[in-house]
Amino acid sequence: MTNSIKTDDVIFNFFKQICDEKDDKKCVELGNDWINAMETNLNNMEANLEEADKIKHKDDIKNNRDHLNSLKGKNSSEWREYATQCMVEIMDNKTQ
Repeated sequence: MTNSIKTDDVIFNFFKQICDEKDDKKCVELGNDWINAMETNLNNMEANLEEADKIKHKDDIKNNRDHLNSLKGKNSSEWREYATQCMVEIMDNKTQ
């Protein structure tokens, strides 16, 4: 048995926290925290790419930024729906 924490488990638990949050304002804050964390990760990954890889992955980077931008301004219901969809996707990928 391993004690390591799997990334998808951490992400699943974060999205579960969004779904379970009863306070709508806190739910939206958690969603916005998700956006900020993912933007930071994306910026760090991009900064560590060599120029050739930046060009190679330009469309993927843009698509990720566009996706994050599409999440901005969501209300609590929309965040709960998005988080639920993400949790289902994580579970589907675990069973494959």
